[in-house]
Amino acid sequence: MSDLTFEELLEIKRDGHTYTAAQIDRIVLGYADGEMPEYQMSAWLMAAYINGLNADETVWLTDAMVRSGRTIDLSSIPGIKVDKHSTGGVADTTTLVLAPLVAACGVPVAKMSGRGLGHTGGTLDKLESIPGFRIQLEPEDFLAQVRDIGVAVMAQSPDIDPADKMMYALRDVTATVPSIPLIVGSIISKKIAGGADAIVLDVKVGSGAFMKTEEQARTLASELTRVGRALGRDVVCIMSDMDQPLGMAVGNSLEVIEAIETLRGEGPAALTELCYTFGSRMLTLGGVATDDNIARGMLKEAIETGAGLAVFERWIEAQGGNPQVARDTSLLPLSPYSRDVTVGHEGYISGFDTEGVGRAAMLLGAGRATKDDDIDLGAGLMLHVRVGDRVHVDTPLATLYAANERLLDAGEERLMSAFRVSVTSVVAPPLFHEL
Repeated sequence: MSDLTFEELLEIKRDGHTYTAAQIDRIVLGYADGEMPEYQMSAWLMAAYINGLNADETVWLTDAMVRSGRTIDLSSIPGIKVDKHSTGGVADTTTLVLAPLVAACGVPVAKMSGRGLGHTGGTLDKLESIPGFRIQLEPEDFLAQVRDIGVAVMAQSPDIDPADKMMYALRDVTATVPSIPLIVGSIISKKIAGGADAIVLDVKVGSGAFMKTEEQARTLASELTRVGRALGRDVVCIMSDMDQPLGMAVGNSLEVIEAIETLRGEGPAALTELCYTFGSRMLTLGGVATDDNIARGMLKEAIETGAGLAVFERWIEAQGGNPQVARDTSLLPLSPYSRDVTVGHEGYISGFDTEGVGRAAMLLGAGRATKDDDIDLGAGLMLHVRVGDRVHVDTPLATLYAANERLLDAGEERLMSAFRVSVTSVVAPPLFHEL
């Protein structure tokens, strides 16, 4: 460990110099242990954001974050454990579909997830919209469930990768979230601490993503792959589009409904295709399929036979939820006030401010502006159009759901500014930018 004071360590990065591995350890482990105060970590995060971390520093940062707490040992579960992570988007319900679908094909899924913040949704919030669902599991129960059912998703335990949990809370309020080294450290450390053998990463790019350009997304994907492999994990990155919402549902219970429909074979085309693409990579990394075509066939069969939906039901029941939601989605909460919105003139949907769509769902009550905000699990919106669709004066663009008319007004105003309408037809953006 470094014998420099925290103030001296701050000076190193403030002045654009590089650290040793021991100095990175001192910062990360010192903060996790409570020795380094928040105000100094806030200053360090800004210095790292402005001056960056080099290749070695990013690996050392990630490794120190893993070692800041305990790790989950999944070695007692047979097979290669493959985790999937998205860098965040709008109407991204992938985990709720992929986890049971991949498990039904023989690859165990043991996943720690987070809550939504800002314009992006959180898997835990979506699951909590299922009556009775428990996101807190004891480690032994978590392991037993993955062994018995093939899938478990839980909240990050306070003693697993605590440095990430503490640092992310500060990054969110110090304008340092977009730093690529800090994003890489956060994502990869959580996956390694969670026990994953292999990781499939969905790097979103576009107006609804944190990475707005292909160049930014490619840099992030390259770093995630490099750091994961440097720490002994098999990592695959796929760049997918977030210039329009992935699915049609934006909101917690609404996205659960859409996930169930997708497991029935009735989901939106883009969401279904993304699940096939990512699921295929998970099955090949997990060693149950020799190539993507075979894997895709296995996933399609799991949907057609209902095997994926059956695993979904067992998963929900195992974590205390009502499994009947898979058969009767009216059991899920839905906010009492609703409203259809229309474009008011003729044209074509030429694009979205996708972040704006997510912000509209927030205003309806479905998301958080700060990590302590309460949310309405039944609030959100259902889109009815995609890029390239022809619209008329009375074409419904979306249906909004909220607890009262005031929230509907706020959500509608924000949503209408997120639609782009042109007089000429346009071609929809590709779903994948780079495989």
